[in-house]
Amino acid sequence: MDLNEKTVFITAAAQGIGLASVQAFVAAGAKVVATDINAEMLKQLEGTKGVTTRLLNVLDKAAVNEAIAESGHIHVLFNCAGIVHNGTILEMQDDDLEFALDLNVRAQIRTIRAVLPQMLERGDGSIINMATVASSVKCVPNRAAYSISKAAVIGLTKSVAADYVGKGIRVNAIAPGTVESPSLHERWEATGDFEGARKAFIARQPIGRIAEPGEIADLAVYIACATYTTGQVHVIDGGWTG
Repeated sequence: MDLNEKTVFITAAAQGIGLASVQAFVAAGAKVVATDINAEMLKQLEGTKGVTTRLLNVLDKAAVNEAIAESGHIHVLFNCAGIVHNGTILEMQDDDLEFALDLNVRAQIRTIRAVLPQMLERGDGSIINMATVASSVKCVPNRAAYSISKAAVIGLTKSVAADYVGKGIRVNAIAPGTVESPSLHERWEATGDFEGARKAFIARQPIGRIAEPGEIADLAVYIACATYTTGQVHVIDGGWTG
């Protein structure tokens, strides 16, 4: 797919992988609808050539439907919104699991349901869902709610891919390892030993460092353009699962 003048709809676009993806898709010639729940952080993208910003709560079905409908022809959907909970299954609160399922899984279902009809009408479209290796890909301790919900993202991806493979729709998941982000730093701070936590996370990466958001964004651009891949989990984890 040539991304020139194509429209890419991105959730959680105001920071981390989402922000890097906005920049990468614009650099590839696309027009980007950058959505986020954080109005203040979205302001940094206002006035950027090729970018339209929109406040969006992906937990709100009506808001999602309205945002998709008002964005015109969407050629690429990148579901980037998500949350990480710490804890084992015994430590996991029911409310934490419910929220993880709502934000990590149901939000993706909402956007896919909203965008699929127009993609099917054109017979072309690329949907990219954010998963993680901490899912059905790899056993990772203290990530019960997160791993459960992200394993569901992989199931969602494969299900939609199988249903529409003959109709021009490609659906793939990205499964990163550890990526530099504000939320990661918040989790390190929460341990009470930021530097110790940082070193521990780096130590588990065979490549010797944590990924930059732009590296994940580059993969998203590739997948959006790759017309012969669907139903796949594209792992990008510095060799963690190698």
